[in-house]
Amino acid sequence: MTDSTIILDPAKVKKILVCQLRQIGDVMLSTPVAELLAQKYPDAEIHYFTEKKCVPVLQNNPYISKIWALDKKELSNIIKEFAFYKKVAQQGFDLMVGLQHLPRVRWISYLTDAPVKLSYHSSWINDIGYTHLTKAKSGYASESKTAILAPLGIEWNCTTPKLFLTEEEREAMSARLKEWGVTAEHRLITIDATHHDLGRKYPAENFAKVISILANRRKELRFVLLAGPGEEGIFDEILSNCDAPEAVIVPSPSLQLREVAACQERSVLHFGNCSAPRHMAVAVGTPTFVALGSSSDSWRFPSKEHLTVNSDIDCCPCNSTSCSIGYKCLTELDPEYVAEKILEHLDHVTD
Repeated sequence: MTDSTIILDPAKVKKILVCQLRQIGDVMLSTPVAELLAQKYPDAEIHYFTEKKCVPVLQNNPYISKIWALDKKELSNIIKEFAFYKKVAQQGFDLMVGLQHLPRVRWISYLTDAPVKLSYHSSWINDIGYTHLTKAKSGYASESKTAILAPLGIEWNCTTPKLFLTEEEREAMSARLKEWGVTAEHRLITIDATHHDLGRKYPAENFAKVISILANRRKELRFVLLAGPGEEGIFDEILSNCDAPEAVIVPSPSLQLREVAACQERSVLHFGNCSAPRHMAVAVGTPTFVALGSSSDSWRFPSKEHLTVNSDIDCCPCNSTSCSIGYKCLTELDPEYVAEKILEHLDHVTD
């Protein structure tokens, strides 16, 4: 069945399963789906099926009742794997929403007896198991995900992704800021210079030059470097090319996901690549500025608080993971130009 409207009595919808396995940024961008479902079906428990590494961005979310965390290390054989999928699927769900066409999500769609199962059109093999399919929608990623709910009469209304911090987490970040020497006169900018894809990674030396310019122009700024596990080498690359190392904060140990969010909540801006931290900043209400390479602008939340900058090279955006001309869209994106645009954006978002 495709695109037809479903009439579900909100009072009778008791359990909903949302499936979004990965990646961290995509899971973050899926949180409006849970919020809009909770508004439509206030009496329902909303369960999430996701990978273990993505759980932190869903924790403490008031719209989510239970998280089913997929730990690949624990599912060491097909028997354990099937048993886990069966356990997740057979919880008496009234509605399943498949936000990704991945084999593990497909297993859930096959095994659950939910009378309504929603997803988007893909290939015939991926479409099997769903009762209602919608046409994939372009645009901002959260809007695209929410479009799957159209048969329920639910539309995206510029709902932002949301990450909910605890007071304990906020207090812990206050202690870290004090430890770093951050006072009331300072303004923080979080910096994410990492990415596994060179087509989405503004060079570390360019980040360093941008930081140097900003620190020279605005003495009150302090820059907190972010990195995931195994990516900490980027810190030395930035510091060795930065003319204002005194303005750079290198957390030790590096911040974990929810600590990143707590730091972003205290910041005036997040500056980085097209990766998960930009979406986390949106989720805690912090303005963003992103250097784009091969990525399109569809990952930007559509408001003036969130801006991107990109090269005017003809092939950009290409959405490719390889490049025959040396990623000029990023390597030749002038740090002075980027810094000026950031300063303009700071003036706008801090007025």
